[in-house]
Amino acid sequence: MEDQILIVDDEEMVSNVIVRKLTREGYACLTAGNGREALNLFYKNSFSLIISDIKMPEMDGIELLKKVKALDPNMMVIMVTAFPDLDLAVEAMRLGASDFISKPITLDLMALSVRNALEKKRLKEEIEAYHRNLEGLVEERTLKLQQAYRILKKAHLDSVKVLAEAIDAKDPYTLGHSDRVSKMSLRIASHLGFAQDRLESLEYGALLHDIGKIGIKDEVLQKQGALSPKEYEYIQEHPLIGVKIVEGIDFFKDKAPIIRHHHEHFNGDGYPDGLAGEAIPLGARIIAVPDAFDAMSSMRPHRNAMALEEVLLELQRHRGKQFDPEVLDIFLQEKIYKP
Repeated sequence: MEDQILIVDDEEMVSNVIVRKLTREGYACLTAGNGREALNLFYKNSFSLIISDIKMPEMDGIELLKKVKALDPNMMVIMVTAFPDLDLAVEAMRLGASDFISKPITLDLMALSVRNALEKKRLKEEIEAYHRNLEGLVEERTLKLQQAYRILKKAHLDSVKVLAEAIDAKDPYTLGHSDRVSKMSLRIASHLGFAQDRLESLEYGALLHDIGKIGIKDEVLQKQGALSPKEYEYIQEHPLIGVKIVEGIDFFKDKAPIIRHHHEHFNGDGYPDGLAGEAIPLGARIIAVPDAFDAMSSMRPHRNAMALEEVLLELQRHRGKQFDPEVLDIFLQEKIYKP
């Protein structure tokens, strides 16, 4: 059966562009100009997926998402938003949106997101069918379930990476920062003997460690020149903002300590809580090293990127002060900083 997609946007030109792209991809499409019109179509038709703008007249995308999820909790919904509406996009994910795409829309990214969402839907339906027929299918379906779970986790990770890229894109000087920090952190953790589940948790935490910067004004993040004491205090709020964003999402609850404490210092001089030594969660102590390395190695509005030798000396100078000695030693001795 052909997948039917409902596209909801008050800009007819945007809807038409999306329809043309998805029709070429083999999907059937219907359009609506606002949430109320979309809801009427939803009552009368069977859809595999809804793609909805957030800001629309009569009924916005958030209200539409709430009503659709109340009627069909398994319905896949992709939200479309502009960068200034990222806080609304995060709220949409809390309410059950499968993904969000930022405007201006990249059509290839839209097609990828649609494929991922429909694959998630099919996998969920397959898992539910598995449970209904569990007795006769246990041995036969276990392998398929494990494979489906891996694919589902990858799709979830892909969504988190999109969110991390959106965070980094708020500051053009940090583009790709979260992904680089995540990769270096995982290499450190592997040398520390982390099991697979701890590695996965660390990966999500590292990708989302700066999610609180969504709530920091661009003029402060991108300021040309050094920050004033007041602006520096304002920047220091981003770990707490990050915790507030993720604490309402069950999947991210165990990553909250990493997000909250990634700017604590080993000697207790960090923020927001002034934790010291092993009182700082190990995941946060791990992330702190590549986070600082990448920041010093990157071009900033008020300075050029530091040379590698200078960065490594600066890290060593703060061994046991800002950084956990064991974590830093692994980073330096194993040359984790090399691609």
